[in-house]
Amino acid sequence: MTALGSAKTVKTTCPYCGVGCGVLATPRADGTVAIAGDPDHPANFGRLCSKGSALGETLSLEGRLLHPEIGNRRSSWGEVLDLVAARFREAIEQYGPDSVAIYGSGQLLTEDYYVANKLMKGFVGSANIDTNSRLCMASSVAGHKRAFGSDTVPGNYEDLELADLVVLVGSNLAWCHPVLYQRLAAAKAERPDMRVVLIDPRRSSTADIADLHLPLRSDGDSALFVGLLGHLARYGQVDANFVAQHTSGAEAALLLAEDWPLDRVAEATGAAAADIATFYDWFAKTERTVTVYSQGVNQSASGTDKVNAIINCHLLTGRIGRKGMGPFSVTGQPNAMGGREVGGLANMLAAHMDFTPEAIDRVGRFWQAPNVATKPGLKAVDLFSAMARGDIKAVWIMATNPVDSMPDADAVRAAFEACPFVVVSDMNAKTDTGHHAHVRLPAAGWGEKEGSVTNSERRISRQRPFLALPGKARPDWWIISEVARRLGHSAAFPYRTPGDIFAEHVALSSFENDGTRDFDLAGLSGADYAAIQPTQWPVRTKPSARMFGDGRFFTPDQKARFVPVVPPPPIRPAPGSFVLNTGRVRDHWHTMTRTGKAARLSAHYAEPFLEIHPADAERLNIRRATLVRVSNARASVTLRAVVTDRQPQGQVFAPMHWTDQFASNGRIDSLVAAKTDPVSGQPALKMARVHVEPAGTRLFGFFVATQSPALTSDYWAIAPVNGGTRGELAWFNEPEDWIAWLKENFHLPANASIKTFNDDRAGRRNFAVLEDGRLILALYTSPDPVIVSRQWATTLLTKTNLSASVVLAGRPGADTPDPGATVCSCFSVGINTITAAIAKDGCDTVEAIGHCTKAGTNCGSCRPEIRRILASAMASLSQTRS
Repeated sequence: MTALGSAKTVKTTCPYCGVGCGVLATPRADGTVAIAGDPDHPANFGRLCSKGSALGETLSLEGRLLHPEIGNRRSSWGEVLDLVAARFREAIEQYGPDSVAIYGSGQLLTEDYYVANKLMKGFVGSANIDTNSRLCMASSVAGHKRAFGSDTVPGNYEDLELADLVVLVGSNLAWCHPVLYQRLAAAKAERPDMRVVLIDPRRSSTADIADLHLPLRSDGDSALFVGLLGHLARYGQVDANFVAQHTSGAEAALLLAEDWPLDRVAEATGAAAADIATFYDWFAKTERTVTVYSQGVNQSASGTDKVNAIINCHLLTGRIGRKGMGPFSVTGQPNAMGGREVGGLANMLAAHMDFTPEAIDRVGRFWQAPNVATKPGLKAVDLFSAMARGDIKAVWIMATNPVDSMPDADAVRAAFEACPFVVVSDMNAKTDTGHHAHVRLPAAGWGEKEGSVTNSERRISRQRPFLALPGKARPDWWIISEVARRLGHSAAFPYRTPGDIFAEHVALSSFENDGTRDFDLAGLSGADYAAIQPTQWPVRTKPSARMFGDGRFFTPDQKARFVPVVPPPPIRPAPGSFVLNTGRVRDHWHTMTRTGKAARLSAHYAEPFLEIHPADAERLNIRRATLVRVSNARASVTLRAVVTDRQPQGQVFAPMHWTDQFASNGRIDSLVAAKTDPVSGQPALKMARVHVEPAGTRLFGFFVATQSPALTSDYWAIAPVNGGTRGELAWFNEPEDWIAWLKENFHLPANASIKTFNDDRAGRRNFAVLEDGRLILALYTSPDPVIVSRQWATTLLTKTNLSASVVLAGRPGADTPDPGATVCSCFSVGINTITAAIAKDGCDTVEAIGHCTKAGTNCGSCRPEIRRILASAMASLSQTRS
């Protein structure tokens, strides 16, 4: 990678979650980049999570797509752009504009999104442009529009710090939005009277700061909040003036809520009636209440109703648009909000306008486009179903990996195989989606491209480049514009810089906007694009920190609407099966195309896993750290068993990150049905029904190697480490010739000297290959999960003057402390280091452990785990002393 100009610090924005943290990036003379949080950015005030802190470690050109490709042949930009335009034109002329589609991503910048949406909806004449934000925030969009008449997030991050009660619904804030979690944790530490309620089937790390945890059954949220609405009405906790003057439809919503007394809510949700009563009492008596919700609410077949059930409670109490109160949707991606602003969803036109006759006419005149789409296009699940049927003849995938992230992922993979022409724009040369592309376009990545993003609190921030474009990589907006010109639309796509696009975006937002539309950037008209500071919209006159404080909404009568909600039947596991919940881990992001390059981000969890309750594990004879087969009629995956009481009985949890690039069989969304919310079109990604059983493996293995192998074992999962690769292995039958297997799988030369250690009685074999005192390969095998310290073994790759005996021993010597499994990724602190700080150094608080080891002193995401380790260690010490 090459820096731009002198090595000065550049203010930019993190490319991960919707918190939208400010980042200071400083290129160094040696080609690396120093990363720090921006203390002046109002989203994070200098904080960064483990992923953000490691951004500098993900910027290498290893694995990058650096040239356009047609098939497996390197091409020129001229040839490949001509081909894309020609194939799209042929499909449109022969089959109509709805025969082509674009599928984008919340990783795109607003300027990229704007140009893609304008091309499809303004000039192709089809609304077949959707985005992976459909998998993330579509139910929030639909719920906002039903209640407010617009997709408007009312509050901001400061409200979480000002609230007296924060309700977290379906949100593992500690792992998925760590900086926002740390802001909340700091506020709670300063204000002991503040309360936090966690509503989640799992006892996630976020429970560390919760005063109350309600472990609901899957899809129990609607019943809980419909019951809360009835409780508020019964006990007189109603803002009658606000309801009368600024809302409509309360009577119908309350009529349904009357049928949900406490005992019925408890039966439907599975939560204890006493705990529900406590939550209801706190909510009723606490004016400053913020309800934060995320994927546990949205990713449901009743997600939109869940959103409106939450909003109803805030409308009834008038708790909206004021400091420290309101419903608050936290987005999953850095620019999911920006994509919504420009119309990047198939059911939106542009600038928060829908497909109404007035909006179609307005946008058509603004774009000078006579062929504007007049109806919504295909939403994500329907789009890939249309591909499978043969209705989509050409598709363009931008900055996302739907072969892994979509529900019924194997069917999506088959849809790509059926599609006559697939274009993929991506940074990476190899992804599971890119494998099916006829054309691959090298897109610029974070640090190379320039544009804007909007975070969860409606704050627009700039992403700025500090690295030169590598190879032939180009920004997405440029690629799209070049195709548009070749399709005959040069006059409409004259952009020379992303600033030109942003200026047009601003102008459209304010065009004929008399205050009846929420999204308005008029205050940024004529602004110096290079100098734009983080700004909340709307900005017609000045930035607005909160919306609806005046009681005026964007419905025809300017009143908010109550939406009557009928809770669905609770999801219960069928006899012999489980309900599968999917989600994220702390240190990885989506399908790991970025985080998978950073060694320390794989240190906490290095392979796909399944959380299962101890009672369920015992019943199925599943032992800790063994492999399990998770299956249903759609697919089967193989995962590592994590036996934990954080998981309720009858339910299991698995992360969605692992792909065929990192594991032999870990694509978890292949198990998920393509069932969607009927209003939003968002898939129910957290409610698959699965069977779980031991995988029946006979032999386990663990290796570290300087080169990435080509593995033929029955199970494998790999991750980067400093100096090479680490991996987990398993076999149903032991290889007959170990030496031949090692040479084939690890590309060893024929004359490689392979040292071995065999313990025939225990069935263990260890192998080592060294060259001039440096380790090339170490492999440890055992009939049980291998107990070699992973942290110690990975350090061998960077050592010199090693002997084979040290490697084959499989454990550090007495003079080499074993840090143990990684807990703190920011500083690579292991569990053994933390327990030693407790036992030997007398550390009896999380803060003391941090002072002694640095663990938990950066992003703080590991503090809940440190607290659990501390509690366990202190209990053991107490028993020992007694």
